[in-house]
Amino acid sequence: MTHPVPCRILHETPLRLRLRPGGLDLARVEAGALASRIEAVPGVDGVRVNARAGCVVVEHDGRRGTRERVLRTLAGLRAADLPPPDGTEAAEASPGPLVFTGAAALASLLLPPPLRLALTLASIAPTLARGARVLARRGVKVEVLDALSIGLAAARQDYFTACATQFLLELSEYIEASTRRRSDALIRRLLRPNPDTAMVERDGEVITLAFALLVEGDRVHVQAGEMIPVDGRVLAGGATVNQSSVTGESLPIPKEADDPVLSGTVVEEGRLVILAERVGEATTTARISRFIQEALNRRGDIQRVAEDLADRRVWISLGSGALVFALTRDTRRLASMFLVDYSCALKLGAAVAVKSALYQSARRGILLKGGPALEALAGIDTVVFDKTGTLTHGRLVVTDVLVFDPESWPRERFLATIASVAEHSTHPVAAAVVGLARAEGMHHIGHEEVDFVIGHGLTTRVEAGTLHIGSRHYLVDHERVAFAQYTPLLDGYEAEGKTVLHVALDGRPLGVIALRDRRRAEAAETLAALRRLGVRRLVMVTGDRRESAHHIADGLGLDEIICEADPEQKAAVLQELKQHGHKVAYVGDGVNDGPALMTAHLGIAMPRASDIARATADMVLLEDRLEALVEAMGVARATMATIRRNFAAAVGVNTAIMGGASLGVLPPVLSSLLHNGTTIALLADAMAGDGQRAPGTLPRITKEPIA
Repeated sequence: MTHPVPCRILHETPLRLRLRPGGLDLARVEAGALASRIEAVPGVDGVRVNARAGCVVVEHDGRRGTRERVLRTLAGLRAADLPPPDGTEAAEASPGPLVFTGAAALASLLLPPPLRLALTLASIAPTLARGARVLARRGVKVEVLDALSIGLAAARQDYFTACATQFLLELSEYIEASTRRRSDALIRRLLRPNPDTAMVERDGEVITLAFALLVEGDRVHVQAGEMIPVDGRVLAGGATVNQSSVTGESLPIPKEADDPVLSGTVVEEGRLVILAERVGEATTTARISRFIQEALNRRGDIQRVAEDLADRRVWISLGSGALVFALTRDTRRLASMFLVDYSCALKLGAAVAVKSALYQSARRGILLKGGPALEALAGIDTVVFDKTGTLTHGRLVVTDVLVFDPESWPRERFLATIASVAEHSTHPVAAAVVGLARAEGMHHIGHEEVDFVIGHGLTTRVEAGTLHIGSRHYLVDHERVAFAQYTPLLDGYEAEGKTVLHVALDGRPLGVIALRDRRRAEAAETLAALRRLGVRRLVMVTGDRRESAHHIADGLGLDEIICEADPEQKAAVLQELKQHGHKVAYVGDGVNDGPALMTAHLGIAMPRASDIARATADMVLLEDRLEALVEAMGVARATMATIRRNFAAAVGVNTAIMGGASLGVLPPVLSSLLHNGTTIALLADAMAGDGQRAPGTLPRITKEPIA
C-alpha cells in the first residue's frame, strides 16, 4: 500500500498556497492533468503548475476544509496516477528571459563596446540558434526571419537595436505563451475528473464503492463538500448545489426531491440521496470531456487558411526584403522588414478564438465538435426541426378526462382505475396517466393480471368487469366496441392534435382520456431570434399526424411543415435543401433522427437524445433549453467575425509596417515594436470572448413542469 507523502508549504496567504509535492516529480507528469485533479477539490478556484520551480500554486476559497483537502489530494498523488507530459500543452510562461533581455537592452547603451558585444551575443543567441534549427528542419519560417533581422543588427554593431528587438520578441512570446495557457486553462476547467469513490446504498446499507462500479439505478448518497458522481434525480434530502463547473451559474442552486442533478457539480450545504440515471461514460461530465478533447483535435477550414496564409507571407517578407536590399544595399531596412511577419497573429489568433468559442459554448451547456462545427454553425441559413422533444417537451400531458356515465363512474374512480392498470406499462401515454393520478393523490385500485396487446393496449378484469384500454383502432376494430355516437367529440380531440386513450367496460364505452405533448414556451421566440440572426428558412419535419403537427406549428412562423415522414424521408428533405444551395442544420433527439443528423451540414442533438443521435450529431445541447440554439449561433458568428476582422487587421497593419520599413521610415526597433504590439492586440481581441463574463449572463437549468 502506498502512503501519502506530505507536501511542503513554501508560502501561504489566506486564499493562496504555494506547495512542493513530497512524492511527485512535476517534470514527469502532465501539468494540465495534475491541475485538473487539484481543481476537482471543492473550493479550489485555480491551479498553476510550475515544473521548472517544482511547485504548485493553489488559489482557494479560504476555508480550512478546502486547505486540508488540497494538501491530502496532492500528498496522495503519484506519477503513476497521472499521464506523462505529451508536449501538447502550452509551456509555462517564464519571465526570466524577458527580464534578462530587457536588462541587456538597457545595458547596451551604457557598457563599453567589448562588453556590449558579449552581452548582445548572450541575449540574442537563443533566437539565432532557434532560427538555424528551424531552417534545417522545416525550411524558411518566421523564426528564420527573426534570426536574420537580429543577426543583421548585431553584424552592423547596432547592439541596442539587436538587444531591444530581442526584448520585444521575448515580450511577444511571453504574452503568446500566457495567452495559450489561459486558453488551455479555460478548456481544462471543463475536463475535471470524476471522484474516485462514491457512497452507495446497497441492500439497505450505505457502502463506499469505486466510481467505476456504479450502475444505473443506484441510490447514491452525497454529503456537503462532495462532488456528485452521476447524472440523476433527487430521491430524498435537500441541498444547495454549485453547478458552476458545468453550467457557469455563479450562485448555488437549491435541490430537492425530483430535481435533476448533474455529475461534476458540488453539494455545498445539505445532503442528497440521488437515483443514478446515467453513470460512467454516459454522464454529463464524461460527455463534456469527450466532446472537448475531440473538438480540440479538429481544425476548421478557417484555421487551415490562416496557417497557409501565414506560411506564404513568410516568403513575401523574405522576397520583399531581398528586393529592397538589392535596390538600396541598406541592411537597416532589411532588418526592419525581416522583423515583420504574419504568422503569430494569423495562426494563433484563429486557434485562440476557436478555443474561446468552444469554452463559451460548453459553459452554456452547448458542446461543439471543434472548429468545423463552429464554422458550419456560423454559416447556417436553414434550420430543420423534428417536432417531438425539440419544438415540444417530448412528454405527454393529460388534457381531458371524460367519463360517459359519471354517476356510475365518478372521475376519481375512473382515473384511479385506469392508472392502476396503466402503471404496468412503460408507454408514454401510460406514464402520463399514472403521473396525473399520483399528483392528485389517488389510491391504487385492485385488478387481475394485465394482458398486453402490443401496439394496441391493455386488458384486465376489475371488480366491475372486463376492462379494455387502448387506441380507437384496438377497441373499435378488434374488440368491436361501439364509439360511433362519440365520433364528433373524438374527431375534435384529434383535430386539436391530441392523442386519445379509449376505455371500455364489458364491451361498452366507459370514457376517454385525451393527452397532448406541450409546445415549448420558448419555441416561438427562439425561432424569431434565429430569423433575426439571418436564418432564412425554418422547417418542421415529423413522423406525426398532420393534425398534431399543425397544432404544434401554429404561430411559430415556419416556412414549411412536413408530416408523416419516416427517417429516410427526413434525410431526403435535407438532401433536397442542400441541393438548392442551403446551409442546413437539423435539430432532433430520436433514434430515427440519425440519418437526418448525418445528412445535414450540422446535426444538433437535444439533451435527451438517443445514443445514436448524440453520436452522429456535430453539436449537443446539455440543457433542455431550445434558446441555446440562438446563443450557440451568436457565439459562432461573433467568433468568425472576430477571426475575419483580425485577419484583415493583421495583414493590413503588418503590410503598412513593412512598407514603412522598406522606405526607411521605420527603424528596426520601432518596426518590431509596432509589429509585436499589433500581434498582442489581436490576441487580446481573440481572447475577449473567453467566457469570463458576468455570472448573471450564463443560463440556468430550470426545473421542467412534470405532469
